[in-house]
Amino acid sequence: MEKNKIQFITRTALIAAAYAALTYAFAFMSYGEVQFRVSEILVLFAFIEPRYGLGLILGCVLANIASPLGLIDIVVGSFATFLAIMYITAVRKALPYNKRSLVIASLGPVISNALLVGMELTYLFNTPFLLNAFYVAIGEFVVVTIAGTLIVSTIMKNNNLTEKLLFN
Repeated sequence: MEKNKIQFITRTALIAAAYAALTYAFAFMSYGEVQFRVSEILVLFAFIEPRYGLGLILGCVLANIASPLGLIDIVVGSFATFLAIMYITAVRKALPYNKRSLVIASLGPVISNALLVGMELTYLFNTPFLLNAFYVAIGEFVVVTIAGTLIVSTIMKNNNLTEKLLFN
């Protein structure tokens, strides 16, 4: 197998494992109506390198296997992550590579999770959609837009580290 395929498979597996492990490590706040999923910070790695997207989606699938909400959370949550990744990579292609663009990109996970997971929670618990969407959006905003952009923008300032995160 050529070096690029091995690198892609390895990094995809590592990012999936990191996402799932972080979700499990913070399971007490990763599932449910109010959630602060620390692993969601990793979705912003798709801003640095879009090819991390597959690993992030697989990581979400693995993480949601343990969800108390069942199969619906695997499907809906993973689809929300897919849409977030698509938004992040679209922003990355359309706007300059800087902190302002990163902040704009961070809103994709907030919106996709608020809408889709909000609908999922409404369906499962028969609770008001707007309230569910609001709670999910708050959690995503705190984790991704506040904490995530701080962490990823710090990584972006380190050219040596950023180069190592890119696929060759």
